[in-house]
Amino acid sequence: MADLPIHTIVFEILTRLPAKDVGRSKSVCKQWYALLSTQDFVRIHCSRSLVSSNQRVLLIDDLTCSVRLIISNNNDYGPSSIVTFPFHHQNNDVSILSHLNRLLCVCLNHTYELLLWNPTTTAFKCLSTPDSHGFYINNLDAIGLYVDVDDDYKVLHIKRRSGVLGVYVYSREVDSWRNIPFITRQEYLSPHFNWSALVSWHILWWYSIFHCLRMLDWRYECGDLF
Repeated sequence: MADLPIHTIVFEILTRLPAKDVGRSKSVCKQWYALLSTQDFVRIHCSRSLVSSNQRVLLIDDLTCSVRLIISNNNDYGPSSIVTFPFHHQNNDVSILSHLNRLLCVCLNHTYELLLWNPTTTAFKCLSTPDSHGFYINNLDAIGLYVDVDDDYKVLHIKRRSGVLGVYVYSREVDSWRNIPFITRQEYLSPHFNWSALVSWHILWWYSIFHCLRMLDWRYECGDLF
C-alpha cells in the first residue's frame, strides 16, 4: 500500500488525537513540528474537539486545578484529572481572564502579574516586565486574546492608570509589548466603565456598560468607535 501523504496524516489523522498525543508527535521530525504548530492545524484540531464527547471543563478551586469531562446527556461531570500549576501561586490566586485555542491568559491576584498558560502542556509565559507592562488590575483593565494574520498569538491589554488610558499589545512571537493607537473618551477613564471581550472573525469587540461599542481590527491593530 502506498504511503499516505504527509498532509493527510497531519490534517486528517493527527487532528483527531488528544492534545497531549499531538504534543508528543511534534518530536517526530522538523516537518511534523512545523505543520503541527500552524494555526490551520490548531483551528482544525480545536473544531474537532468541540463534539460533545470531547467537552471538558477546567475547575480552579483554592490551591487545586482539575479537568473534568462534561457528560452532556445529564449535565453532569465525569471523573476529574488533577492539573498541576507550573507556576508559583497562593490560595485563591489564579483568575482566568481570557482564552483562545486552549491557551489561557490568567492573572495572579497577589502580584497582579499576567501569564499565558497552556494547561494541557503545562507550558506558561510570564508577561510582566520591569517597565510595568503585563500587570492587571481588576475593574480597571480588560484583556483579550487573538491571532493576527501572521499566525502570531497576541494579548490586548486595555488599562487605566492615574487618569490615563493606555492600550498595549503583546506579541508571543517577538516576546514584547507595544503601545497602539486607540480613540478614547473621558468617560472611559472612569472605574465604573467596564469592558468585556468577544472575538468575531478578525475583529475583537469590546462591549461596555454604556451604550457604545469598540473594536480592534487585528489586521491593522487599530481601534474604532461605533
